[in-house]
Amino acid sequence: MSPRRVILDCDPGVDDAVSLLTALASPDELDILGITTVAGNTPVDVCTRNALRVLALAGRQDVNVYQGCDRPLVEAAPTASHVHGDDGLGGAPFPEPSKSASDENAVDFIIETLRGRGEGDITLVPTGPLTNIATALTKAPDVVEQISEIVLMGGAYFEGGNVTPSAEFNIYADPHAARIVFGCGRPVTAFGLDVTLQFRCTPARMKVFQAMGTPVGDAATAMIDHVNAVYGELYGSEGAAMHDPCTVLYLLKPDLFEFRDAFIDVETEGRITRGHTAVDLHGTMKQPVNAKWADAIDAKTAFEVLVERLDRL
Repeated sequence: MSPRRVILDCDPGVDDAVSLLTALASPDELDILGITTVAGNTPVDVCTRNALRVLALAGRQDVNVYQGCDRPLVEAAPTASHVHGDDGLGGAPFPEPSKSASDENAVDFIIETLRGRGEGDITLVPTGPLTNIATALTKAPDVVEQISEIVLMGGAYFEGGNVTPSAEFNIYADPHAARIVFGCGRPVTAFGLDVTLQFRCTPARMKVFQAMGTPVGDAATAMIDHVNAVYGELYGSEGAAMHDPCTVLYLLKPDLFEFRDAFIDVETEGRITRGHTAVDLHGTMKQPVNAKWADAIDAKTAFEVLVERLDRL
């Protein structure tokens, strides 16, 4: 079976970096057509540099990086540097980039790549705010049919939010973009806080990273140790959640997750509910299903897969 063609759209970010490393270690399953960056956890230029640093660590100079939107569609949003550190990677030891980002803008790259493929040929994997994807779909609506699936990290239902009581960061950062993506008419598989908070790097799991004895293991340990300390201080919880890797783990091993069909819409205007994902699991809104909503993960096996992949690099 041929590798699945993917574009990884991200805002690295500690968990984005782990997600990228997992994908880069999986060439038999994933043909990475490019990595696109968007403003989110840090400003977009920092995100771009971090994507290039991840490529250098993974030894994957064959993959190109394309810098994208530097702000949300409508209004400015906060970064998450208080969680990920000023450099976005928790001060972890990463090599300096050995290549530069492409001169081509991320949105143009997404459009041109989709246009160059057959119908339903490419999977988009956004793990940050959805600005690049929404901009591409708005600028070139003809490319929608070339999307096989949009596999995203974002949203929350039962778990509430991590920015406000009802909004998860990626959706809050650009709710207008999220609404466009959920309404685009292509299959969406969404990994929100309901499932990602079940996948934590507990102290026992951190020992596995520490024991790897490789540059990737050292970087993962330092990044996640940083976020673990922040989680303990901000939320009083043990073990930071590995949000973004859930998307790549799903592409590698879909049976790790359980899903429910839903109609999902996004609140864009609410004074205290901006970025809220309305996840209708029961047909209350009388709208057709537009997404699969992940609500359970086999966390033990998922962590084993994650470590096995990182140990390849």
